[in-house]
Amino acid sequence: MKKNIKSLLLSGLVFMMLGMVSCVDYLDREPESILNEETAFRSFINFQSYTEELYHLLPDVSKHNYNGSCYNWGEDITTSLGGDRNRANVHIDNGNYMALLGLWTCFLDRPAPGNGSWGDDPNRQKSIWAPSWYGIRKANIGLANLDRLTEATQEEKNLIKGQLLFFRALLHFQIIQYWGPMPYINQVLAANESPRLPRPTYHQVAELIAKDLREAADLLPFHWDKTVAGQRTFGFNRWRATKAMALGFLAKNYIYAASPLMNRQSTGNSNYDPEFAKKAAAAAGELLSHVDSRATHHRLLPWDSINDVFWTIGRNWLIPGGAEAIFQAPNYHAQSTNWHNSRVFAPVGVIGRELPVFVPTANYVNYYGMANGLPLNHPQSGFDPEYPWRGRDPRFYKDIIYDGVKMVEGALPARVESRRYATLHTNGEYRSEETGSRTGYLVYKWIPIVANNYDVQWDQAYALTLQQSYIRLAEIYLIYAEGAAMGYGSSAGKDPNYRLNATEAINVVRDRAKVGRLATGLDLPTFMSELRRERAVELSFEGHRFNDLRRWLLLTEHPYNIKTAQEFDRAPGPMDVNNPQNNRVVNFREVVIIERQLTDKHYWLPIRVRDANIYEGFQQNPGW
Repeated sequence: MKKNIKSLLLSGLVFMMLGMVSCVDYLDREPESILNEETAFRSFINFQSYTEELYHLLPDVSKHNYNGSCYNWGEDITTSLGGDRNRANVHIDNGNYMALLGLWTCFLDRPAPGNGSWGDDPNRQKSIWAPSWYGIRKANIGLANLDRLTEATQEEKNLIKGQLLFFRALLHFQIIQYWGPMPYINQVLAANESPRLPRPTYHQVAELIAKDLREAADLLPFHWDKTVAGQRTFGFNRWRATKAMALGFLAKNYIYAASPLMNRQSTGNSNYDPEFAKKAAAAAGELLSHVDSRATHHRLLPWDSINDVFWTIGRNWLIPGGAEAIFQAPNYHAQSTNWHNSRVFAPVGVIGRELPVFVPTANYVNYYGMANGLPLNHPQSGFDPEYPWRGRDPRFYKDIIYDGVKMVEGALPARVESRRYATLHTNGEYRSEETGSRTGYLVYKWIPIVANNYDVQWDQAYALTLQQSYIRLAEIYLIYAEGAAMGYGSSAGKDPNYRLNATEAINVVRDRAKVGRLATGLDLPTFMSELRRERAVELSFEGHRFNDLRRWLLLTEHPYNIKTAQEFDRAPGPMDVNNPQNNRVVNFREVVIIERQLTDKHYWLPIRVRDANIYEGFQQNPGW
């Protein structure tokens, strides 16, 4: 183990959190510490410098290697037929998961960048598979050398150990959520010996992840700025591992373990595991109790500030997320947001660059119910197919561009004036299957309207910053609701140590969005249907849906295996350009454009052949 410390410190040069805005003082290592094993871990500054690289092993999925929006792989997104088709969501539609391995537009499994390190790589080439194993080893080396941390207070020792445990657990979780259970590596393996670790069950790994996260939560603070050690980087500690992060991932780890796919892999039972569900509710409830008591700064942002969760513009590249974001990867190349995110959500005629356009499917847009909180197909919902955008859930208007929505605010040349308002009706200019929407909708959630090729505000788009959250507070409420309901067998189920029941937790999220509350007393199947719909709407286009459908064993089931478009014509008469939701349509109908032919093997990703053959007993995933 010791002979690997030098190589790790040399190949994994320590990087600042978030580039140039934090941890500067932590880079003031003793010069000899890079080469001297005794001094490398002796002081808090040196040890923290060693630990910093772990933050930089996580891919920034929303800006992965010019990837744009290609991280939504459920039934939520489809791609225009023009441009590059070598995208992960296209391969998943075709069931060709093997093509995801090594795919340059995918953050799952890529070779190391040319410099051999997964540090602050300028090409944003980080992925999950190899960097996670690298980071797990790095965390284990750090944990094995904690006794060398002699020039540190107890607070500083707790911070170092808490971070190492947090990342060891998180990196394992990142792997198993896609590839299934893997050996939990909690010691430094000999570099010159082939391991002989059989693949355990998902539940077994989840328990070990939970053990590390629980200890990390007990060691880490809610606020680094309020610690003595954190004063060194006061004001730049937002992304450091905290108690809230550890509890958030503890809850997520448990709800995954409770889910039908993971329970089936572990026990053969395709239902929820109620004990893991209870543990998920307990962990989420613990975090929410701290939110209630204001022990942590996390809170749901108010509805009129909801865009700040996802993007900022003209604010000197301020990182979005605010108090709602619990954990985010470092934001690499914030300026690239304009080129690789805003431009893949709008038709080429508006943004002027030949890229594939990622558009929401009509069947997914249908999850956005009515403002009264009812789903579209409920007999009392009030949905009218002649006015399909009237009276919808307020999140619909924040997240979705529909026919008639203004796309350009400023002056337009007369020859392209027709592009000012979205023409998403059948045969409309925006309905090009090659360079526009195939479905009748566009994504609004991740871009401001002014990020287009014509507005006078276009220069501000270079200060447009988008940042995906791995986990945010709204999801914790929904994890709590799912765990409480499935753990205690009722829509009124609740963890005994938290004040809300499952229905009340969902209603906290709905109250923020100003949408009608979920009714009390729902039977469990109806509640779970609404819980799934709530996750679809609240967490839309944030990269959760693919894994949600997998863990619920719904990926291969109808209607979750289809993608649809809505065809309609504008009714005769003038358009209401100020209130497009009030425009009437005719001949409204829905058609299937993609039907995924996925089978049971598609619930887990394949392992590269070279890795599956690394030693006898390390099996490939079933069907691959």
